[in-house]
Amino acid sequence: MLLKQLKTSILTLGILILGTGVLYPVGITTIGQLFFPRTANGSLIYAKDGKLVGSRLIGQPFDDPKYFWSRPSATAPFPYNAASSSGSNFGPTNDALLKSVRDRIEALRKADPGNNDPIPVDLVTASASGLDPEISPAAALYQARRVARLRGLSESNLKRMIERHTARPLFGFLGEPGVNVLELNLELDRLAKHL
Repeated sequence: MLLKQLKTSILTLGILILGTGVLYPVGITTIGQLFFPRTANGSLIYAKDGKLVGSRLIGQPFDDPKYFWSRPSATAPFPYNAASSSGSNFGPTNDALLKSVRDRIEALRKADPGNNDPIPVDLVTASASGLDPEISPAAALYQARRVARLRGLSESNLKRMIERHTARPLFGFLGEPGVNVLELNLELDRLAKHL
């Protein structure tokens, strides 16, 4: 009886290892590579020269005023650390959170002194993951005047560029519209090379 149970257990373990440890991963990887290769490989973004510049899925810090700035990141030990995805977990009355929001507001006002418009919340607060690659269309439009002035572009052309880079909610209602900051900044750089 014990030998029969042992044999059944070993056979079950072998089938589970083969199914979940070999067949399933190989099957999913094959399907991903055949039907969704870009997504399965991390949605990587390459520059025109073929150099890898980032992923569509992970934000990057930008602090040069001639670029659109990303949403702040709370990951440690450096911003947008994909190995340490996390939010700050600070509540709305936490002194450290309030100081970081005030500092970010000050940096935004300093970079664009004439802009007295309300600052969208996603430009001063980190997301739960700390890796958000997108900002809201309002956050991009808030920065458009500064970027247009520093790059010598018309603000209306820049607003059209933001519109082109705005991803709509899935099925028209799932999620919020977002603007991928890396892709928008890469288009700005490509445009600068043609001027």
